[in-house]
Amino acid sequence: MSKPHLLVVNPGSTSTKISIFIGEDEIFTVNIEHKVEELSRFNKASDQDLYRMELILACLKEKKISAAGIKAIVARGGLLKPIEGGTYRVNQQMVADLRQGVQGDHPSNCGGLIAYSIAKNLGCEAFIVDPVVVDELQDLARLSGMPLIKRRSIFHALNQKAVARQAARSLSKTYREANLVVVHLGGGITVGAHHKGRVIDVNNGLDGDGPFSPERSGGVPVGDLVKTCFSGEYTYADMKKLIKGHGGVVAYLGTNNMKLVEEEVKKGNQEYQLIFEGIAYQVAKEIGACSTVLMGQVDAICLTGGLAHSEMMINLIKDRVKWIAPVLIYPGEEEMKALALGALRVLKGEEEALEYV
Repeated sequence: MSKPHLLVVNPGSTSTKISIFIGEDEIFTVNIEHKVEELSRFNKASDQDLYRMELILACLKEKKISAAGIKAIVARGGLLKPIEGGTYRVNQQMVADLRQGVQGDHPSNCGGLIAYSIAKNLGCEAFIVDPVVVDELQDLARLSGMPLIKRRSIFHALNQKAVARQAARSLSKTYREANLVVVHLGGGITVGAHHKGRVIDVNNGLDGDGPFSPERSGGVPVGDLVKTCFSGEYTYADMKKLIKGHGGVVAYLGTNNMKLVEEEVKKGNQEYQLIFEGIAYQVAKEIGACSTVLMGQVDAICLTGGLAHSEMMINLIKDRVKWIAPVLIYPGEEEMKALALGALRVLKGEEEALEYV
């Protein structure tokens, strides 16, 4: 049987990345840039789906890639209702929720909408894989100490689960047999406790808790945060920016460029060294916390994301946690391949496609 052709669609804030896979092999990829003035005419990000889809189809035509050979479309998932991890068939309920933005408006909401429309025209399958709203938390992990507020699962599910599967294979286990702590080191940082195929605890890396990162404050002393909110010096919008976008390394050093920060550390800049080491320190603490969630039964600790390219950062973290379990490094984030592999597992019959309700 010939290997299935897949079209992978990953909408970002000002671009749409597409790839063609034949089986597990990526044979073509392009990043379609969008002008801000073009996007500004849409009221919501989810309203951009037809605009982006037309550009995708035009690009494929220009590159002489026949849409007729495509067996499935797989896209980055958006801000849906909390769901279990896995590969989901895009259905009408999902389309309605993406269009409505049940947990918020975001360009990723276009992914499932684009996949559904193209697949409908081609008569093939449309999927999303492990969106950021994957929620497999155990009940204990939802407790915050304040009944008004529940801890939420919002994290780099796609990359974390792809890396976890890869790590499990290297340990001669299946993902459902392994206990892993997976750390995504990027603009936001999430640390997940993966227990036999489920992420039973993870910090909210979007606007909640956990280590500070290049752009996010992470968990801060709550009493002082409340005082700051009611000081009269900051608006709600100001505080949101201090948590996400203007928090973390940006707040301390005025930059989110970690390569620049590392260069300053190597020059002996002690201010930059403190902040750089601070990330590693807080990440290591979060890894330790997740190891207790797994009762100390940790097969491996996996470090991934853009910051995992930094040998200095990796070594700082490893020095504090290597006694817990072996540390495996997976630099970067292969979102397109992770999406393709999710669809392939279903097409090969290794997994059942899940239905969104």
